[in-house]
Amino acid sequence: MNRIETKILNCSAVSEAEKAMVFAARLTQRGHLIHNMKDLIRLYHQSFTNDTIRDMGRLPHPAIQKFAVITVAVVGASRRFLSQITRHQNEVKFMSASLQYSNYSGEADFVQPYEILAAPAPIQKLYKKSCQADMDAYEHLCKGGISHDSAGYLTPQGLRNVLLISATPYQWKHMIGQRSCRRNTDEMRIVILNIWKDLYDLSPSLFLPELTGPFCQRGKCMEGKMSCKHPVAQSLTPADILLQDYPLLKEGDNS
Repeated sequence: MNRIETKILNCSAVSEAEKAMVFAARLTQRGHLIHNMKDLIRLYHQSFTNDTIRDMGRLPHPAIQKFAVITVAVVGASRRFLSQITRHQNEVKFMSASLQYSNYSGEADFVQPYEILAAPAPIQKLYKKSCQADMDAYEHLCKGGISHDSAGYLTPQGLRNVLLISATPYQWKHMIGQRSCRRNTDEMRIVILNIWKDLYDLSPSLFLPELTGPFCQRGKCMEGKMSCKHPVAQSLTPADILLQDYPLLKEGDNS
């Protein structure tokens, strides 16, 4: 599960999201002071502090966090991750590498699940051998004239993929809260925690743990009887959680 990389492609959108959120909140309270476009632009450029961002983020008005779109690239996550994360459709857009148009003959690489990464060498070898056998059959079909689209049905779920995800800050917080929960697969948590780390590094005030992390970290588990009964401490940052839950992944590896 190493060699999975995440990156915010439009970093300026994070600061734009902060500015738009504060501006939208102020606009609702100061309409009586805006008589022309000059007044509105003056309000738009009015300064604010990190405390203001945190206060605005705590408001029960998600609309103010929907005036910017942050795009993240994920390189190396599996197609199983793709099938799971794309269940989020509300105000989220996805674009993935296509099995129909991409030819993986001789180019395939596979995600190694964290549990297998921690297993003895014979188990790791068996996993890789099984994945490669599927891709050998894929290549055989492609050489026999079968389309990449049809041969793609043979590709294993562990096949590495490339994915773009665009979402508003509010939806990023929702996805992070839901998908960083320990009830998810290790790969899902690792990818989401790394995305959260990227966002947190740019704006610790907008993406602070108490408003962004797994729901147990925010104060209440949402899983009911399915709870892991092992809540994440409120003080932990995404980097802390990665180090605590996935020590085999080297710090700074962005795996």
